[in-house]
Amino acid sequence: MDLLEYQGKQLFAKHGVPVPEGRPASTVEEAVAAGEELGYPVVVKAQVLIGGRGKAGGVKLAKDKAELEQNAEAILGMDIKGFTVHELYIEKASEIDEEYYAAILLDRTARKPMAMLSRKGGMDIEAVADEDPSAIAIEHIDPLLGFRDFYGRKLAFEAQIADDVVGPVGAMLGKLYEAFVAEDAVLVEVNPLLITKDRQVVALDSKVTIDGNALYRHKDTAEMRNPSDEDPQEQMARERGLTFVKLDGNIGILGNGAGLVMSTLDVVAQAGGEPANFLDAGGGSKAEAIVNAVEVILSNEKVTAVLFNIFGGITRCDEVANGLVTAFKQLKPSVPFVVRLDGTNDEEGRKILADADLPNVHIEETMLGAADRVVELANAA
Repeated sequence: MDLLEYQGKQLFAKHGVPVPEGRPASTVEEAVAAGEELGYPVVVKAQVLIGGRGKAGGVKLAKDKAELEQNAEAILGMDIKGFTVHELYIEKASEIDEEYYAAILLDRTARKPMAMLSRKGGMDIEAVADEDPSAIAIEHIDPLLGFRDFYGRKLAFEAQIADDVVGPVGAMLGKLYEAFVAEDAVLVEVNPLLITKDRQVVALDSKVTIDGNALYRHKDTAEMRNPSDEDPQEQMARERGLTFVKLDGNIGILGNGAGLVMSTLDVVAQAGGEPANFLDAGGGSKAEAIVNAVEVILSNEKVTAVLFNIFGGITRCDEVANGLVTAFKQLKPSVPFVVRLDGTNDEEGRKILADADLPNVHIEETMLGAADRVVELANAA
């Protein structure tokens, strides 16, 4: 579960992480009231579950009430990378001297939490890694020992941050780790980690992801979830009981079983394509589940071709084929589909599709062949 910026800052404050004073607002009137209470200048921030708000015009400085009203009206309802702005965060403006990057995340490969610190904040950490890898310091943390003071000092020296804030930044990392553990997070990120003119260390932003399997232990956090703040496609999938993750490409992917779907993403990328999603229809997928899956995939306007990769075990290929036939009758897709059926009742499934003679459906026998074909069709579209 991803949290909005102000929600993440509320968790930060609970664990002693310094944050600027601010107020959430869902209307222009609430925004003005917050600005009057905080005192000008203030920053008007769009609250959406995606980065790049500033570049999209979702973060603006307001020096007085008139500017605050104007900015709040402009940002509320704005579309930022497919997310509609329903909430604002009105925050007391800060005097910026330096900007760093800090994060605690779960490194699944190492099976340990990992702390990161960079002297280059305010930009995508991926860009920093490409341009100047030496600017990023990394330290894995033994979960049995926890975060020790020397971790913070080591990271600060390796990231080459200013000498006078080595101690405070290290202490901040310790508090972020405390929040990470206590809230069952998989990511706690601050970008930028602000050094003010008077050399105070403040979390100017927050990005927090909570392990959904642990939400039963955090009822207050679970109540923060607002479906209107989430990606509408992922929300649609959740309502239909589908395991779905939205990606940035244009090739819709459906498989049965997480391992098969991940392999399918890999072979499509290897063939030169860009997957639009991860969608696991699950074992034993029935026709109704296939219809729901097709509807979710096609709700993304960027999708120009779809790949079905089914290996029948407890999932019967004839059930999948019947589901696809039903989906075509109900939804009438305009994009090409590539279907690979293998395993339980695969011959019956292919016969069902052949008899149905669905428009723009292409049958492939192998996963690699299906990947090459769907990339070809997606590029042609």
